[in-house]
Amino acid sequence: MKGKPYILLSLIFSIHHLCSHAQLKPVYHFQIDDSLQKKEYYIQASEQQRKLISSLGKEYREDYKYIYEGRFELVTELFNGTKTVTDQKVHQYLQQVLKDITDANPELKALTIRLFFSRDSWPNAYSIGEGTLLVNAGLFVYLENEAQLVYIICHELAHLYLDHSNKKIKKNVETLNSEAFKKEIKRISKQEYNAGRQLDSLIKNISYGFLRHSRENETEADQYALRFIKNTNYDSKAIISCLQLLDKVDDSSFYKPLVLEQVFNFNEYPFKKRWVQKESVLFGQMVNDDSPLSAKEKDSLKTHPDCDKRIDLLRESVQSTTAGKFFITDESYFNQLKKDFLVEITEQLFKSNALSRNLYLSLQMLQQQENLQFAIFSVARCLNMLYEAQKNHWLGKATVKENREYTNDYNLLLRMIDRLKLDEIADLSYSFCRYYQVLMEGYEGFDNEFKKARKLITQK
Repeated sequence: MKGKPYILLSLIFSIHHLCSHAQLKPVYHFQIDDSLQKKEYYIQASEQQRKLISSLGKEYREDYKYIYEGRFELVTELFNGTKTVTDQKVHQYLQQVLKDITDANPELKALTIRLFFSRDSWPNAYSIGEGTLLVNAGLFVYLENEAQLVYIICHELAHLYLDHSNKKIKKNVETLNSEAFKKEIKRISKQEYNAGRQLDSLIKNISYGFLRHSRENETEADQYALRFIKNTNYDSKAIISCLQLLDKVDDSSFYKPLVLEQVFNFNEYPFKKRWVQKESVLFGQMVNDDSPLSAKEKDSLKTHPDCDKRIDLLRESVQSTTAGKFFITDESYFNQLKKDFLVEITEQLFKSNALSRNLYLSLQMLQQQENLQFAIFSVARCLNMLYEAQKNHWLGKATVKENREYTNDYNLLLRMIDRLKLDEIADLSYSFCRYYQVLMEGYEGFDNEFKKARKLITQK
């Protein structure tokens, strides 16, 4: 932490403090969601759900009702929670992009469409199937232009237009009531061990599979997405670049790899190498399985599989299209929103009690010196929360363990969290807050976290 950028920043903020007693204002103002907008959409979705249930026939009625109610639980969670973004400016921007698509494709105007950004960090977009479409902030931050966003939306609109979700539900209900499925149920029920767990898993996988589209559905949605985007003034070639991006998105990162020895090293509390050393080094006989994933394993874990095949199927048709525009609605706001969403994602992770991921992104932001004051506050808050979690025995619910699927730097942080003793978390939190005390003077919330950190070290 003794590098020139940190020293320079400390000097700048120290001079500012000496020259002015005015409090520093937060560098980022969080998006303010429109509760009335959420309520309006929830009422609309509820009425749609009521009509759907009342229209069900007698055959397999209870099975359909069970699945539709499960789907509506997801909708309810979105509209009553903090993930969906309904900030007026953000939402209007997204609705304008949607309007450009539907104006150019009149057949889409007959659909009930509720399109939102979500603060979810998962790099994906999806159609729930009853009209609600989500573009996750975790995907949006990787997009290069509006044309790629339009392809993402068109692809999800295609799933809705082609009724893929409801067709999948119909197929699943028929499977649940088939003789082959009943035989499988009997076979599992006769097993001596884990029969209940296997039955529960089998039924859930079938009943709630409406968000997982088959490869055939993905190909069909791509073809319709191309048709929809061709009718707009956006450049259809963004489909290819977007699919290439999606193919690598799981191996990408918003920021440079995290260097823990830099962000957690202080004069009064130096970084301890044993926090991140391999177990084989610490205990001799213990060896971690940190071998890289095979090509087959990587493909099976991809958020967006078969991108190369999807590109091959589309390339010739895309190349024959007329060149369009990469930005139409607002290029400046698009780029600003990408930066803002990195903060919103980080904050949502904290609200969702995903502390290890929250700390990881906060530290990366700090290391990159972007949204610096928020990043410092977020790290301090997370360290104090990790102390409470470990003290009260719920750390396992808020953090994850090392996994070969994760990046090396994230695994090192997970290893460190797992090895930190309670008094070490207290010392680390206090040292961190003390180091940034001058820089953070006046930042709302930080003083409170510093007070918590002081209290923790007195409890040791």
